[in-house]
Amino acid sequence: MNCPCGSEQTYAECCEPVIKGERQAATAAELMRARYTAYTQVEMDFLHASLHPDHQGDNDPESSRDWAENSEWQGLEIIETRAGEADDDHGKVEFMATYTHEGQQQVYHEVAEFDRVDGQWYFKEGVPGVRKPIVREEPKVGRNDPCPCGSGRKFKKCCGQ
Repeated sequence: MNCPCGSEQTYAECCEPVIKGERQAATAAELMRARYTAYTQVEMDFLHASLHPDHQGDNDPESSRDWAENSEWQGLEIIETRAGEADDDHGKVEFMATYTHEGQQQVYHEVAEFDRVDGQWYFKEGVPGVRKPIVREEPKVGRNDPCPCGSGRKFKKCCGQ
């Protein structure tokens, strides 16, 4: 079985050893992938254990279990990782998880913050992700502007067709 985190490795090679406690996540992104996979496998003990010790009391295990059990998980996309490497103590992972819950397809977009305590990575907290606007590298070409290819014709009569 391929790992649900989308790594293209098998579950047994990728997230299962982290979830089962056979090894620790080496990076914040690896813990993020394992936490996503734990939701798909309804591994609630791992999800609780991988919460930062300062935040474990804030956990609502019943609603987390309900979400995990009653969702059809479709995929994880890691958008950006900031720090969180093997020699860092803090890191952020921006991700989007796609799932269906109660018949509605959802996309959960979050920037998750991770801390390493005594050599082990923990999920600290997350804030909703914000889609960044698309910024053009070049100026926008209007229909009646000269074509940027240099043909001398209007854009609409040249490359804009």
